[in-house]
Amino acid sequence: MPQDSNDSAAAPTSKLLIRPASAADLGAIIALLAREGLPTGDLATSRPQFLLACAGADLVGVGGLELYSSAALLRSLLVVRPWRNGGLGHRLVKALERQARSAGVRELVLLTQTASEFFSQLGYQVIERVQAPAAVQNSAEFAALCPASATCMAKTLR
Repeated sequence: MPQDSNDSAAAPTSKLLIRPASAADLGAIIALLAREGLPTGDLATSRPQFLLACAGADLVGVGGLELYSSAALLRSLLVVRPWRNGGLGHRLVKALERQARSAGVRELVLLTQTASEFFSQLGYQVIERVQAPAAVQNSAEFAALCPASATCMAKTLR
């Protein structure tokens, strides 16, 4: 996952809440993702469903889903320091997977430049980009925003 140069978040001992994002959260989400170099240019049109990890008033993690019928694009997963390496990323992914299952999604696809080992630990497998469902391939992140060098991974949800 990308590194974060902002260490102003609360210490990992703070109470943590994972919750769905509201429209009022979009500015904070965009600012956090942009600071980390993750794509934000399509958020107004693709409208991912985001989950936020909050420690009090501090946004310490985020992850999103773009739903495409029985498939979804898992995107924009980010945990800020000092919350990294403490299981928050795993918790966010598991919460996103539960949300996807509830929406009838059977396959999650993602693109990553830095976190393939992290996602492998959670059961995601490397696939060729052309193996992803066509609707996912047509998403802005997949088609234009994320470089061709990114690793494509997928997981079948049960």
